[in-house]
Amino acid sequence: MSRLPVDTDAIRALATILTETGLTEIEVAEKDSRIRVVRAPAQMVQAYAPAAAVPSSGTASAAAPAPVPGAGEADFAKHPGAVTSPMVGVAYLSPEPSAPAFVSEGHVVSVGQTLMLIEAMKTFNQIKAPRAGTLTRLLVTSGSPVEFGEVLAVIE
Repeated sequence: MSRLPVDTDAIRALATILTETGLTEIEVAEKDSRIRVVRAPAQMVQAYAPAAAVPSSGTASAAAPAPVPGAGEADFAKHPGAVTSPMVGVAYLSPEPSAPAFVSEGHVVSVGQTLMLIEAMKTFNQIKAPRAGTLTRLLVTSGSPVEFGEVLAVIE
C-alpha cells in the first residue's frame, strides 16, 4: 500500500481556519487527494440566544405549549418535529441580506418549503421543511454558525 505525501502546511492552514471560525470540522478535496481536519469542541457553548428568550407577539406561537424554563436545545432534539442541520456551516434565514426571511415563528409551512440556507464551502444549501405544520421555534439567527445535527427549528 503506497502512502501519499502529507501536506503539513495545508493541514496547518485548515486547522487555523477551524480555530478562527469556531468550526469543528473542515474538508478539502482536490483531484485525487482529500484532507479532512476535525477537532473536538472544548466545551459545548451556545453560540446563540434561544428564540424563547425573545418575547413573541404572534398569536400562533402563544397557542403552542411553552417549554420548561431553563430547557435547552437538548429538549428540542427529542422533539418529533425537530429540523436538524445536515452539515456544518453558516445559517441564513433569507436569500439575501435585504430580503425578508423565508419563514418566521408562527408561520404555517408545507413539506419541502425552504426554511433557511446553510452556507458550506461557498455553496448555499436549502434546508427544507420535512413535514407540514406550524413553525413554533426558530433556534438559529441569520449568520450564526451551525454544527451537524444541531436543531435549527421545530415544526409542530
